[in-house]
Amino acid sequence: MKRSLTLVVFLMTVAGLAAQPKLNFASTRHNYGSIKEEAGKQEAIFNFTNTGDSVLVITRVQPSCGCTASDYTKSPVPPGGKGFVTAVFDPRGYSNNFAKSISVYSNAKPAVTVLIIEGQVTPREKTLEEQYTFAVGPVRFQSNHLAFTTTKKTEKKIRVMPVINTSKEPATVEFENLPAHLRLKMSPATLKPGEKGIIEGTYDANLNNSSWGNVNDLVRLKVNGQPQPNIYLYVSANLVEDFSGLTSQQLASAPVFKLVSNTVDFGTIKQNASADVEFVFTNEGKSDLIIRHVKSGCGCTALMPTENVIKPGAKSSIKAKFNSGGYKGQIYKNIFVYTNDPKNSEVMLMIKGEVLVEGDKAK
Repeated sequence: MKRSLTLVVFLMTVAGLAAQPKLNFASTRHNYGSIKEEAGKQEAIFNFTNTGDSVLVITRVQPSCGCTASDYTKSPVPPGGKGFVTAVFDPRGYSNNFAKSISVYSNAKPAVTVLIIEGQVTPREKTLEEQYTFAVGPVRFQSNHLAFTTTKKTEKKIRVMPVINTSKEPATVEFENLPAHLRLKMSPATLKPGEKGIIEGTYDANLNNSSWGNVNDLVRLKVNGQPQPNIYLYVSANLVEDFSGLTSQQLASAPVFKLVSNTVDFGTIKQNASADVEFVFTNEGKSDLIIRHVKSGCGCTALMPTENVIKPGAKSSIKAKFNSGGYKGQIYKNIFVYTNDPKNSEVMLMIKGEVLVEGDKAK
């Protein structure tokens, strides 16, 4: 009798341990189909049933980026009970196909169920102001920035920018006092009312011999012969040396710009004081190293080496001065060095230290 009772208790215990909830969604995917970007937030409801034999509890719902879970069943769901998870997708800023996930955490097994919402967003038609963001009188440019990006010093590069005349009168755009390395022209020369055209820019890096790295020009504009005060077209380029024509033998014999360290710590100084630093380097290559240009950022000055041509095996240095002015706390300043070393044609040096305000103590 005692043995039979023990067996019954054991069987009941096993049965109790085996009982567990089961999260069963009618579908784990929702396809919105094609929706317009301007349609506003789109809701998807995922219904589920607890098909297990124990109480189901959803502990949390975690949506992926671009999707929100606005609501879900937070109360315990008994066996056979039903619940839901609601996902919301905002199509603003999207175009083409999308797919987002929602992770549902519960006391069921598996502990995480992943739901998917997907579809295709049709971008809304942008306004003229959004397509042409830079207004120059009656003419709108696509941007106020014409970027030639990385341009080899031997290169002549062309870039174009769309423009439109939004007025009811013809419009002509002129560009004043262009530097020798830059040419800009509008095509057609005169835009009819409502007509679209392009600004064609030509950057001849051969004619900008004194500049290296990131350079820019501010171009004054005239519309129908009238100067446009305080309105400029910003033109930029990153000028780099052209090593594409070097042979493997020339590359093997190239100069090598080798720094002792590319970071110098000036320690601590007070406000309205200055600190001198020096970056020592050696030409470890087999041909002359040429320091093309040294460019410093705001707050510091940097000097070209006494000799800009360094023989193989020779040493030299770049000296810089940091003026603390009204700075305070930890300071980091950059200096860019441009050389004819194919592997180190643009090198960033860093000056760091601490500027103390009156009463501060060095850390």
